[in-house]
Amino acid sequence: MPESWTRPPVPALPGRGRPPQLYDSSSGGLQCSRPDDVVARLYVCGITPYDATHIGHANTYLAFDTLQRVWLDAGLEVRYAQNITDVDDPLLERAIATGVDWRQLADQQIQLFRDDMSALRILPPHDYVAVTEVIGEIADAVATLLARGTAYRVSTPDAAGEDVYFDIAAAGRTSPWRLGDESGLGRDEMLTLSSERGGDPDRAGKRDPLDPLLWRAARGNEPSWESVVGPGRPGWHIECSVIALEHLGHDFTVQGGGADLLFPHHELSAGHAAALSGHPLARVYSHAGLISYRGEKMSKSLGNLVLVSELLERGVPAAAVRLSLLEHHYRQEWEWTDEGLRAGARRLEAWRRIPAASDGAVATEVVDVMRERLADDLDTPGALAAVDAAAATGTDDPALVRTAVDSLLGIDLSA
Repeated sequence: MPESWTRPPVPALPGRGRPPQLYDSSSGGLQCSRPDDVVARLYVCGITPYDATHIGHANTYLAFDTLQRVWLDAGLEVRYAQNITDVDDPLLERAIATGVDWRQLADQQIQLFRDDMSALRILPPHDYVAVTEVIGEIADAVATLLARGTAYRVSTPDAAGEDVYFDIAAAGRTSPWRLGDESGLGRDEMLTLSSERGGDPDRAGKRDPLDPLLWRAARGNEPSWESVVGPGRPGWHIECSVIALEHLGHDFTVQGGGADLLFPHHELSAGHAAALSGHPLARVYSHAGLISYRGEKMSKSLGNLVLVSELLERGVPAAAVRLSLLEHHYRQEWEWTDEGLRAGARRLEAWRRIPAASDGAVATEVVDVMRERLADDLDTPGALAAVDAAAATGTDDPALVRTAVDSLLGIDLSA
């Protein structure tokens, strides 16, 4: 597996917090994220490495970094897995457009991502898995689905073989998953999002326009691998199903990612996994809100990106970037502004100067409020407000407040 990045220390606090209630898209309400044993299992979908980390990415990974910190404070162990989609259409298209070998482009962007995550003090995954490392395992899973009748081949004249698609209807009859379980969306909206987010609802020969690609047969100069289902490469959703099942098992604690992954990616990854294992993929499906910039959703396709690496190169403290994101609830949709970044920098300086005051805020109470707010669907604005109050009045134990800020919010105020 590729290396992730250096894990920052997470100091322990006196006492214990509690596992948070998280908003679960599949139920439409708050669900406790407490596992059955002492190990909380988390899967967060990783990057397709064709552009550097933007603030939208950072917001997603920070949300689930916060979740891990709250779990650790509750006395739980954490097992965290993340994929790298290092072969996919957007990466190949960017490589062609820039005249760079797709493997070289992927390696460059993965390293940029590592550097950005390290600077932001994001806790790294324990299992950091590139799709190109598990091609055989994915092909075996596709073969299993074919054998069980939950996948089928589609004639592909321009390819060396046949594409393989997932049969949504068959999976719904034979597994615990049903289309719409995770997203709660109607069919018309699913069809629209499928065409916008990598699907091919107009593909001839499919049994259902929403059936997703499992295996793309080899074509022209595209990268491909020999496999039990013929030469080709994986579809998008099946990679996460296979990696998650391999490293976390089924029914794991939380599946996380950005809100734009809810459909089709998380919906269909869950379907593939259920068809393979006979069990639900995860217990809670949690999604970070999308960030806009200059009036439009920040995205690679639109090119309206605020890159973490460029902010850092300008001398912006990584902790100020982190605080600018934590100011907003992780599920909120909001717009990135320069003033918001300046506000984060001002807050960082105020927190670094929290004075000792015997008649100020009681540090243990500050920690209690931080824990309470974070246990309520990761309410980081509420946790920040508790520290702001201590910074304004002083506290009887500044060291304890600084430790809590480091432990729960990932901000090292001594740096």
